[in-house]
Amino acid sequence: SRPPAPFFNSKMTSKSNRSLIAVIGDEDTCTGFLLAGVGDVNSKRQANYLIVTKETPVSTIEDSFKLFVERDDIAIILINQFIAEDIRYLLDAHTAAIPAVLEIPSKEHPYDSSKDSILRRAKGMFSGDDFR
Repeated sequence: SRPPAPFFNSKMTSKSNRSLIAVIGDEDTCTGFLLAGVGDVNSKRQANYLIVTKETPVSTIEDSFKLFVERDDIAIILINQFIAEDIRYLLDAHTAAIPAVLEIPSKEHPYDSSKDSILRRAKGMFSGDDFR
């Protein structure tokens, strides 16, 4: 029989191999993703998630987002949309394809496509004729 496929973690990543998902979210969102196996801590003892509470300063959210963007092991950054609103200028300024930044809903805050900067950019790339 074939051995099981290895799980990806920070020890298996290289500078050119982005394989992690980072999460910036409320406690419920982060807990869900951590239970699904997304959590990781790299060799510098940096976690790939930030749990945001009402007491979390915006500067901490900004710093975590910037760190996740700069890390060479993160391919996707998931952020609750209501938290993304606090650092919208950073999300709008992020134009690189990798790491991809995806805004997700939370239990308390539904998704609003009109606020999603990635979706707005994508809509600007197409005209109505492209979908006929």
